Amino acid sequence: MKSKTDWARLQGRKGSAVSDHPEADIKHIVRGVVRRGLHPLPSKASISLRVDQDVLEWFKAQGPGYQTRINSVLRAFRDASV
Repeated sequence: MKSKTDWARLQGRKGSAVSDHPEADIKHIVRGVVRRGLHPLPSKASISLRVDQDVLEWFKAQGPGYQTRINSVLRAFRDASV
């Protein structure tokens, strides 16, 4: 079966999917591809948690995803405590 893809047009195309769609973040696209075929992620609960200001600032200084990193640290502590 012969491909109907216009390869010459695609190779000569300027820009990328991300620049064509600035709201698309490559990290989210990759995560979606990696998650395909795996079990669904467990749901998360929204809570209010009081932490020291310097601890929060340190996590935020590490860049985007600080809440996920806090969750990972708490999970590692739980697993180590078993």
